[in-house]
Amino acid sequence: MKRAVVLLLALAVSLPVFALDAGKKAIFFKAPTLQGKGVVDLKAYRGKVVYLDFWASWCGPCRQSLPLLNEMRNELKNKGFEVIAVNLDENPADGMKFLKKFPVDYPVAKDTKGQIVEAYGAETMPTSYIIDKQGVVRMVHNGFKVSDMAEIREVVAKYLAK
Repeated sequence: MKRAVVLLLALAVSLPVFALDAGKKAIFFKAPTLQGKGVVDLKAYRGKVVYLDFWASWCGPCRQSLPLLNEMRNELKNKGFEVIAVNLDENPADGMKFLKKFPVDYPVAKDTKGQIVEAYGAETMPTSYIIDKQGVVRMVHNGFKVSDMAEIREVVAKYLAK
Protein backbone atom coordinates (compact mmCIF):
# COMPACT_ATOMS: atom_id res chain seq x y z
CA MET A 1 0.00 0.00 0.00
CA LYS A 2 2.88 2.37 0.75
CA ARG A 3 4.11 2.06 -2.84
CA ALA A 4 0.61 2.77 -4.16
CA VAL A 5 0.28 5.90 -2.01
CA VAL A 6 3.67 7.13 -3.20
CA LEU A 7 2.63 6.40 -6.80
CA LEU A 8 -0.61 8.35 -6.40
CA LEU A 9 1.22 11.29 -4.82
CA ALA A 10 3.73 11.27 -7.67
CA LEU A 11 0.87 11.21 -10.16
CA ALA A 12 -0.82 14.12 -8.43
CA VAL A 13 2.30 16.23 -8.87
CA SER A 14 2.50 15.41 -12.58
CA LEU A 15 -1.21 15.53 -13.45
CA PRO A 16 -1.26 18.78 -15.42
CA VAL A 17 1.17 17.24 -17.90
CA PHE A 18 -0.12 13.66 -18.04
CA ALA A 19 -3.85 13.59 -17.22
CA LEU A 20 -5.99 12.13 -19.99
CA ASP A 21 -9.02 14.40 -20.33
CA ALA A 22 -12.39 14.03 -22.01
CA GLY A 23 -12.14 14.50 -25.77
CA LYS A 24 -8.76 12.79 -26.05
CA LYS A 25 -8.13 9.37 -27.55
CA ALA A 26 -7.96 6.53 -25.06
CA ILE A 27 -4.56 4.96 -24.54
CA PHE A 28 -4.80 1.37 -25.66
CA PHE A 29 -2.99 -1.22 -23.58
CA LYS A 30 -2.54 -4.94 -23.17
CA ALA A 31 -2.13 -6.25 -19.64
CA PRO A 32 -2.29 -9.64 -17.95
CA THR A 33 -5.49 -10.45 -16.13
CA LEU A 34 -5.46 -10.23 -12.36
CA GLN A 35 -6.42 -13.90 -12.28
CA GLY A 36 -3.34 -14.74 -14.40
CA LYS A 37 -5.35 -16.35 -17.21
CA GLY A 38 -4.99 -14.37 -20.39
CA VAL A 39 -4.62 -10.74 -21.36
CA VAL A 40 -6.92 -7.74 -21.34
CA ASP A 41 -6.53 -5.82 -24.61
CA LEU A 42 -8.43 -2.52 -24.56
CA LYS A 43 -8.22 -2.22 -28.35
CA ALA A 44 -10.29 -5.42 -28.68
CA TYR A 45 -13.27 -3.50 -27.24
CA ARG A 46 -13.32 -0.83 -29.93
CA GLY A 47 -16.86 -0.47 -31.22
CA LYS A 48 -18.23 -0.76 -27.67
CA VAL A 49 -18.76 1.84 -24.98
CA VAL A 50 -16.21 1.02 -22.27
CA TYR A 51 -16.12 2.03 -18.64
CA LEU A 52 -12.41 1.79 -17.74
CA ASP A 53 -12.09 1.64 -13.96
CA PHE A 54 -8.84 1.97 -11.99
CA TRP A 55 -9.18 0.50 -8.49
CA ALA A 56 -7.27 -1.07 -5.60
CA SER A 57 -8.14 -3.35 -2.69
CA TRP A 58 -7.44 -0.57 -0.18
CA CYS A 59 -9.94 1.78 -1.88
CA GLY A 60 -13.02 2.21 0.30
CA PRO A 61 -15.34 3.57 -2.43
CA CYS A 62 -14.43 0.58 -4.63
CA ARG A 63 -16.44 -1.63 -2.27
CA GLN A 64 -19.52 0.23 -3.48
CA SER A 65 -18.56 0.84 -7.11
CA LEU A 66 -17.53 -2.65 -8.23
CA PRO A 67 -20.87 -4.37 -7.44
CA LEU A 68 -22.87 -1.51 -9.01
CA LEU A 69 -20.68 -1.49 -12.12
CA ASN A 70 -21.04 -5.25 -12.38
CA GLU A 71 -24.82 -4.90 -12.25
CA MET A 72 -24.79 -2.21 -14.96
CA ARG A 73 -22.41 -4.23 -17.11
CA ASN A 74 -24.59 -7.33 -16.95
CA GLU A 75 -27.66 -5.26 -17.78
CA LEU A 76 -26.07 -3.51 -20.79
CA LYS A 77 -23.45 -5.93 -22.14
CA ASN A 78 -25.73 -7.10 -24.96
CA LYS A 79 -26.19 -3.46 -26.04
CA GLY A 80 -22.48 -2.88 -26.65
CA PHE A 81 -21.24 -1.93 -23.18
CA GLU A 82 -18.29 -3.32 -21.24
CA VAL A 83 -16.54 -2.55 -17.99
CA ILE A 84 -12.80 -3.13 -17.85
CA ALA A 85 -11.14 -2.84 -14.47
CA VAL A 86 -7.46 -2.24 -13.83
CA ASN A 87 -6.26 -3.31 -10.39
CA LEU A 88 -3.35 -1.31 -8.97
CA ASP A 89 -2.39 -3.50 -6.02
CA GLU A 90 1.32 -4.17 -5.79
CA ASN A 91 0.48 -7.70 -4.64
CA PRO A 92 -2.11 -9.29 -6.99
CA ALA A 93 -3.27 -11.57 -4.13
CA ASP A 94 -4.71 -8.48 -2.41
CA GLY A 95 -6.84 -7.72 -5.46
CA MET A 96 -7.95 -11.36 -5.74
CA LYS A 97 -8.97 -11.39 -2.07
CA PHE A 98 -11.02 -8.24 -2.67
CA LEU A 99 -12.75 -9.84 -5.67
CA LYS A 100 -13.74 -12.84 -3.57
CA LYS A 101 -15.75 -10.44 -1.40
CA PHE A 102 -16.94 -8.28 -4.32
CA PRO A 103 -16.99 -10.55 -7.41
CA VAL A 104 -17.33 -9.14 -10.93
CA ASP A 105 -18.10 -10.66 -14.31
CA TYR A 106 -16.04 -8.23 -16.37
CA PRO A 107 -12.34 -8.34 -17.33
CA VAL A 108 -9.85 -7.29 -14.65
CA ALA A 109 -6.29 -6.42 -15.65
CA LYS A 110 -3.41 -6.00 -13.25
CA ASP A 111 -1.07 -3.02 -13.24
CA THR A 112 1.36 -3.86 -10.44
CA LYS A 113 3.99 -1.47 -11.78
CA GLY A 114 1.58 1.43 -12.29
CA GLN A 115 2.35 1.92 -15.99
CA ILE A 116 -1.25 2.02 -17.22
CA VAL A 117 -2.51 4.28 -14.45
CA GLU A 118 0.45 6.58 -15.03
CA ALA A 119 -0.35 6.80 -18.74
CA TYR A 120 -3.93 7.82 -17.90
CA GLY A 121 -2.95 10.16 -15.07
CA ALA A 122 -5.62 8.96 -12.66
CA GLU A 123 -6.05 11.43 -9.81
CA THR A 124 -7.90 9.43 -7.14
CA MET A 125 -9.12 5.94 -6.37
CA PRO A 126 -11.20 4.95 -8.07
CA THR A 127 -10.81 6.93 -11.28
CA SER A 128 -12.78 5.88 -14.31
CA TYR A 129 -13.01 6.79 -17.97
CA ILE A 130 -16.03 6.37 -20.22
CA ILE A 131 -14.70 5.63 -23.69
CA ASP A 132 -16.96 5.83 -26.74
CA LYS A 133 -17.17 3.35 -29.64
CA GLN A 134 -14.45 5.22 -31.55
CA GLY A 135 -12.00 5.09 -28.65
CA VAL A 136 -12.44 8.69 -27.44
CA VAL A 137 -12.64 9.45 -23.71
CA ARG A 138 -16.02 11.09 -23.10
CA MET A 139 -16.00 11.38 -19.31
CA VAL A 140 -13.43 11.20 -16.53
CA HIS A 141 -14.91 10.31 -13.16
CA ASN A 142 -12.84 10.75 -9.99
CA GLY A 143 -13.86 8.99 -6.79
CA PHE A 144 -17.20 7.27 -6.30
CA LYS A 145 -20.46 7.71 -4.42
CA VAL A 146 -23.57 5.58 -4.97
CA SER A 147 -25.38 8.73 -6.14
CA ASP A 148 -22.85 9.01 -9.04
CA MET A 149 -24.46 6.03 -10.78
CA ALA A 150 -27.29 8.16 -12.22
CA GLU A 151 -24.85 10.39 -14.12
CA ILE A 152 -22.67 7.43 -15.14
CA ARG A 153 -25.70 5.58 -16.53
CA GLU A 154 -26.84 8.72 -18.37
CA VAL A 155 -23.48 9.20 -20.08
CA VAL A 156 -23.19 5.50 -20.96
CA ALA A 157 -26.72 5.52 -22.44
CA LYS A 158 -25.91 8.62 -24.50
CA TYR A 159 -22.89 6.97 -26.12
CA LEU A 160 -24.59 3.59 -26.57
CA ALA A 161 -27.28 5.40 -28.58
CA LYS A 162 -24.72 6.91 -31.00
